[in-house]
Amino acid sequence: QLKFAESGGGLVQPGESLRLSCAASGFTMDYYEIGWFRQAPGKEREGISCIGTSASNTFYADSVKGRFTISRDNAKSTVYLQMVGLETEETAVYFCAADLPGGNSRSRQLSAFCKNGPDSDFGSWGQGTQVTVSS
Repeated sequence: QLKFAESGGGLVQPGESLRLSCAASGFTMDYYEIGWFRQAPGKEREGISCIGTSASNTFYADSVKGRFTISRDNAKSTVYLQMVGLETEETAVYFCAADLPGGNSRSRQLSAFCKNGPDSDFGSWGQGTQVTVSS
């Protein structure tokens, strides 16, 4: 069973930075695409950044492009999300999720995984970590 432990959330002021971590257990992260998603109260879940099994394959939502950086350390079974220039409207619970490359269709693009989340039987979600941006 895929399990994640997200950490690194907290309370920051607008313009500040945070680094989130998504530590995997129970599976070999090397073989999975990993994504970061967020959901604010009353809003739909938003995929913000995803990384393929190759660290050079990344996707960013327009809302975070240039400010957030996703990376993976397979030796530590951890994916990171470095966030800079946080804004108050980015207050949300941040989740990580994993899925096999290609998803259920075996041909799903990384961007689709980032927009829709896992869709294969092997996909899984973490419990989330709260990020609050407030002055």
